[in-house]
Parts: sequence; structure tokens; C-alpha cells
Amino acid sequence: MIPVGNRPILEYIVEALVQNGVKDIIMVVGYRKDTILSHFEDGRRFDARIQYVNQDKQLGTAHALSLAAKHLNGEDFLTVAGDNLIDGKLIADLLAKKVGSSMVVTESEIPSKYGVVQIKDEKINNIVEKPETRVGNIINTGVYYFRSDIMRHFCEQTFDMERGITQTLAPMISRLDFTPVKTKGKWIDAVYPWDLLNINSSALEFHGQGINGTVESGVTIKGAVSIGKGSRIRSGSYIEGPVAIGEGCDIGPNVTIMPSTSIGNGVIIGPYSYVDSCLIMSSVRIGTHSHLSHSVLDDGVKIKAGLSATTGSSYARVDREVFKLPDVGALIGQDTTVGARVVVSPGTVIGAGCRIADGVKVSVNLDNNSVVV
Repeated sequence: MIPVGNRPILEYIVEALVQNGVKDIIMVVGYRKDTILSHFEDGRRFDARIQYVNQDKQLGTAHALSLAAKHLNGEDFLTVAGDNLIDGKLIADLLAKKVGSSMVVTESEIPSKYGVVQIKDEKINNIVEKPETRVGNIINTGVYYFRSDIMRHFCEQTFDMERGITQTLAPMISRLDFTPVKTKGKWIDAVYPWDLLNINSSALEFHGQGINGTVESGVTIKGAVSIGKGSRIRSGSYIEGPVAIGEGCDIGPNVTIMPSTSIGNGVIIGPYSYVDSCLIMSSVRIGTHSHLSHSVLDDGVKIKAGLSATTGSSYARVDREVFKLPDVGALIGQDTTVGARVVVSPGTVIGAGCRIADGVKVSVNLDNNSVVV
């Protein structure tokens, strides 16, 4: 339900399915399920028919799939992860190659984070889940077309610990006549916080122009820009799309918003601020004369005047791996408060609920609820 392009990732998935005539959808829900149910309801608003299955314990995707079995009525079906951005082209490519069961595969620069697929004679003969040594770069995207008879392999499992679909398939994959499907469609995964910038940029490609708010005289708008109801863009501001601005925002005067930026609902951006290639979620306040580039601001972030969060090259360490990030700014968690004239170094991750005093330079990652004076 993370919003990119001002819509939840899951909404793009539903849209991709419906575009291909797949309208009967079963969502397996658990953590924060009420958020999903209240947004999608019975699916009618999205031209779909949605049923829900509750997964009380988070025992993995194989367990989730087994819970959905009773709703499938012995039919073939698709399985799609709910946290990847996909488009209709990907689903069309999968449906066009229904020769037995199949999965969408793609190349990855970080295959160790996924199930690596090995192919022989145009069939999948092995899957290595999150390999510690490099065995290839073709990965499983988690998008499948399953023949109905495969479901028994999931329903026969005993789930006393977390188990994924890939883990269940791997021991038998060479006997299942599994076909790899390569696609020119869109598949983008968010493994790390900075991946949200790439997903957001891609999501904005789905948006067109639509001005439903108030645009004062002296505002320049170029390209695909959408502005929600009740939002006001004040005089002297410059917006170059693709940009999506939600409802009830107050921006300007004299604010510059550059491409690949999405701004949620109820956001206030003070005069003379500059925002470029950012994902700004709802109820965010950005003070005057602030500069943000390639940054992510979660819900409820409050920033006083003069923040500098510019983009640049940086390094990030995650799970004993070091990543070089060529173009990323600040990544600021929910309900964090940032004082005036604060400088955040490129690639810095600031957790939720942090408090940062005026005039501070933040150049190291901060855990949730940190206080910097």
C-alpha cells in the first residue's frame, strides 16, 4: 500500500490484471489488512471482483497460496506478489505463453536477493533461492501462471515456519515442466528504501494531465502534471511533469517542482523551495527555501525552513553488503521533525519519529526515534 505516483503499488497490479481480462482476484491479507480492505472493498470501483483470505500468521507466500485454494474451484490461476510494480504488458506476455505452468523471469544486478533461475532446453530445471555465490543473473519475479494440479503441492505442506513459493517449487521444479517467460513489460521491486525513487518515477509514466485544483496566475506548468481537488498552486511556481500532486495541498508561491516527483495529500511546501525527483507522501510540511532532490519523505514529516537534501554519490551498508548509490538524496521516515537550516548528506536514512534540531548536519543513518541536537 506504499503510494507511488500517488497510488498504492497494489492498485497498479490490479489495473494490470483487469487490463488483461483477469477480474476475479483473491487477495491474501494479514498485516494492516484493514488498509487494503477499505481501499479496494469488493473491487467494483476497479472493475474487478475481489475476495479476501486472511493469513493470521505470516508463514510465507507458500502458506498464503494454500489458503487461497478453496476459492480457486480447480481452475488454472495467476499468482502475483503484491509489492512489485508491474504493467499490463507483463501480464499479457505471461498469458500468451500458457504452456503448462510458467513464471516471469528477468535479469537482475543483485540476483542474491532473489531466486535465481537456471534454464535448459527452454525449461526451468533449477531454482537457487538467494544464493551466497553467483550462479547466474536470471531471477524469478514471483509472477506465475499455475496449472490447477500444482496446488496440491502447496496444500500438502505442513507450515510450522515461514516458507516461500520458491522454496516449495525448488525441489521438484525439474519435474514440473515449468516454462520461463521473458517480458518487455514493467517489473520493479523495492528491496531497499532508495528503490522507491525508481518505482515512483516509473509509476508516474501511467499518469496523464489533470488539473482539478486551483492554479493562480503566473504559474508555469509543462508536461504531464496532475493536481488534485482542493490543492492550490500559488503564483510564480514552476512545475515540469511528470508530476502528481494530491488533494488539499498548498504549494508556493515561487516553488519549483521538477520531473519524477509525486506529492501526496495535504502537503504544504513553502515559498522558494526546490523539489526534484522526489517521493513525498501525505501530510508533509516543507519550510521555505528548502532544496530536496531524489529524496523520500514519509507521511507526517515536518521540516522547517532551509533544509538541504541534495543528491549525490554515496555508499550504503545493508546486511553486510555495501552498495554504491550514484544519485540519491535523503530518506526520511514517518513523523520525523527536522529543524531549520539542516543539511542531510546524500544517501542518509533517517528513521521514523526522529527529532533533529536547527542547524545540524546529518551524515549517518539514524534509527527510529533518534534525537539529534
